[in-house]
Amino acid sequence: MIYPDLEQSVGADLGRVHFVGIGGSGMHGIARMMLSRGHVVTGSDRALNANTAALQQLGVKVYEGHRAENAHGADTLVITGALWPNNPEYLYAKENNLQLLHRSQALAWLTRNRRLVAVAGAHGKTTSTGMLVTGLLGSGADPSFVNGGVIERLGVSAREGADELFVIEADESDRSFLLYETAVALITNVDPEHLDFYGSREAFMRAFVDFATAAKELVVISADDPGALEVREMLPRSTCVVTFGTAATADVRVHNIDLSGEVSFDVSCGAETARVQLNVFGSHNALNAAGAIAVLLHLGSDLQTAAAAVADFGGTKRRFEFHAEVASVRVYDDYAHHHTEVAALLKSVKPVVGAAGRVIALHQPHLFSRTATFYAQFAAALENNADYTIVLPVDGAREDPVPGVTGELVANAFTDQARVAYFDNWADVVAHAAAVARPGDVFITMSCGTAYQIIPDFVAALIARFGDTECRFAADFKLPAGG
Repeated sequence: MIYPDLEQSVGADLGRVHFVGIGGSGMHGIARMMLSRGHVVTGSDRALNANTAALQQLGVKVYEGHRAENAHGADTLVITGALWPNNPEYLYAKENNLQLLHRSQALAWLTRNRRLVAVAGAHGKTTSTGMLVTGLLGSGADPSFVNGGVIERLGVSAREGADELFVIEADESDRSFLLYETAVALITNVDPEHLDFYGSREAFMRAFVDFATAAKELVVISADDPGALEVREMLPRSTCVVTFGTAATADVRVHNIDLSGEVSFDVSCGAETARVQLNVFGSHNALNAAGAIAVLLHLGSDLQTAAAAVADFGGTKRRFEFHAEVASVRVYDDYAHHHTEVAALLKSVKPVVGAAGRVIALHQPHLFSRTATFYAQFAAALENNADYTIVLPVDGAREDPVPGVTGELVANAFTDQARVAYFDNWADVVAHAAAVARPGDVFITMSCGTAYQIIPDFVAALIARFGDTECRFAADFKLPAGG
């Protein structure tokens, strides 16, 4: 993994910019923003996807695969932390003295001289950023934004706006959220993660304290999350803080939550209360919305306007995203890759499945270091909140394999082995999942890796089993060739 140099000086003119891994969730939005600023942008990725296709439609030259010649003519190379140090484009840039920027440094460059709202937290960042952007647009503002996922109703993850406001999802995994000149910091939660990088829980917590302390105007932080409460206690007394949550002490308080369908709740600030009906599920999304509303109040909105504007949020890609329904088996995908996220997601789904239906979870562990540290917590989250779980091999991403660390660690930690199955082979997963699924079930792939790619084959297997007369699909869903 390649970490950003937090002390690196970035030039005023980036020239021609080449992105290595341009199709990634954190990269394509920055590339889109660079293009809108007038830069010549090119990029490469190991495989083309919907993000690269969207950039190609805008005129960006995107190469499939990584070769040194892809970077020829570039002045600046933008990379992700997940890049391997032997990447040929990266090596070419070093050998030819191109300006090398981590994606977070490129994002910091874009936000210069803007009133920056940075959203951080172990989970909920992408959704909260999407809610905040939606709320600002609904309140009459026109912010620039770069999010980690596509905001469904806007169809993009990034866009240049006319206002001074700039909203970003800020990544805590490598301390890069400390790069930004933040005006308003929104902290969704502080659940210790990425300890392979930080080395200790204390260092992780300290980074959040530093992030919050640097906010020039305001810190909006959870009143419910234990880690957030701990961070708040460590902040200097001079820090301006607004809290949100279900706690009676919260400045922006959530209450009367209804989980019988898409979540609704009351939100109160002082003596005023507004009712909010969201288009997404789960109590965790009520809290995400409350954090966004708290920021909107600081930025000048009134409670009723803020609540109504946030309620228009329609979700983000890969956050409980519907793909298909076959014979009343509904198929979704979610980015959940932390055990707390997994538990929150599954709890939000349970009330809406129905008495006869079950929740079938497909879990792809992400990173060997995370799996080794938290496999028991993942097993508990899955066993306690899903009816049946299928576990895949670990998606190592930027990490080398670790002997003995496999998806079987998660599966073997289940108390009831009848409620879990582990498979090395994806074809076996498809066959098994299609065989155990029954009408009324909800099937969810959960990973920030590649597990979602199994969905078309799984849907095709369901159609082969149940027939194609009772089907509905998301607008962009495609069955595999011949399916």
